[in-house]
Amino acid sequence: MIQRRTLLRTGAAAALGGSALTGFAQQSVTLKFHTFMAPTSNVWLNMHKAWMDKVEKDSKGRIKFEAYPAMQLGGTPVQLYDQARDGVVDIIWTLPGNTTGRFPRVEVFELPFIMSNAEATSKAYWEYVQTLAPDEFKETQVIALHVHGPGVIHTVDKAVKTVADMRGLKVRAPTRQVTKLVGSLGATPVGMPLPQIPDALSKGTITGCVIPWEVVPSVKVHELTKHHAEFDPAGGALYTTTFVMAMNKAKYDSLPPDLKKVIDANSGMATSAWLGKVQQAGDIPGRKAAVAVPGTSIFTVSPAEAQEFRRRSRQIEVEWVEDMNKRGFDGRKLLDTAKALIEKHTKTTKA
Repeated sequence: MIQRRTLLRTGAAAALGGSALTGFAQQSVTLKFHTFMAPTSNVWLNMHKAWMDKVEKDSKGRIKFEAYPAMQLGGTPVQLYDQARDGVVDIIWTLPGNTTGRFPRVEVFELPFIMSNAEATSKAYWEYVQTLAPDEFKETQVIALHVHGPGVIHTVDKAVKTVADMRGLKVRAPTRQVTKLVGSLGATPVGMPLPQIPDALSKGTITGCVIPWEVVPSVKVHELTKHHAEFDPAGGALYTTTFVMAMNKAKYDSLPPDLKKVIDANSGMATSAWLGKVQQAGDIPGRKAAVAVPGTSIFTVSPAEAQEFRRRSRQIEVEWVEDMNKRGFDGRKLLDTAKALIEKHTKTTKA
C-alpha cells in the first residue's frame, strides 16, 4: 500500500513537472520596442516593423511587440540606450553618437569618406565590434549594428557645389565626428537630434543639414530646403552614421531557450547587413520626393571635386587616431582594421 502511494505521488509530481516544463516552453512574451523615428518613416515601416513582424512569425506568435515610435514612451533620443540598459523598455534603436564619446571605437565608421555602401559597411561594423570592441555595448544584448546610405548636404537658400560654398552656413550634424566634418568644411556645425530638424530649419536656427536621402521625407527636409548636394559614388561617400539595435540583458536572459534562439536568429551580421541594405534602398524614394518639389536643385559632386572635401576633412581621421591612443586603444589598428573590413565586405556585397 505504501509503495503504491509512493508511486502515485511520484507519478503526480512527474506529471506536474512535465506540465510546468511544457508551460515554460510555451511561454509567450511581449516586448516593448522604443525609438525616435517617426511612424511614417522608411526606418520604422520597412526596417523596425518588418523586423518585429519576422520575429513574431518565427516565434509562431509567442513573441509579440508593443511598438512605440517617435519617443512615445517618453524621454529623449539621447536616453534611449539607457532605457534598454535599465529595463525601462525592452528593445531600442538609436545612434551611439547621440551620447558623445560614450562609444568611441565605433566612431571610426563615421569618419569622412570611409564607407562604401550601407550593406557592406554594416557587415564590417558588426565584425569590427565583435573582434575589436566586444565590450563597447556590454550593458545590453546587441541585436544589430548598421549604418545608413551616403550622407547628403541639404541647404535652404545657398547651393553647395564646392567646399567654399559651405562657408557661412549653419549645418545640423548628427554625431561628434560628423560635426567635426561639417566644421572642417567651413560651416558652423550645430548638433541636434533628428526630430528637431524641421523646427530648426523653419526658424532659421540652421540653414542646412546633412542626412541621407531616405530620411528626408520623414522630417520634411525636401519641403524646407531648396538645394541638395550629393556625391558621385565613384568619389566616395561624404559620411555615414552608426546605429545600434539593443535589448535589455535581463529580459533576454529571462526568455525560454527556444525564444532566445528566435532572437538570436534575427540578430548578428546578416540582420545588420539587411538593415543597412533596406535603409539605403530608401534613398531612392527619398530623393524622388525632393525631385518632385518645384524649384528643387540637386548637384552631384564629381570625384574630382570631392578631392577638396577629402583634403579639408583629412585631419579628422588623424585626430580620431590620436584620441583613441589617449583612451588606451591602438587608434591606427582600429582605423586600419575598419578600412580593411569595409574593403573585404564590399568585394563580396553587391551595392
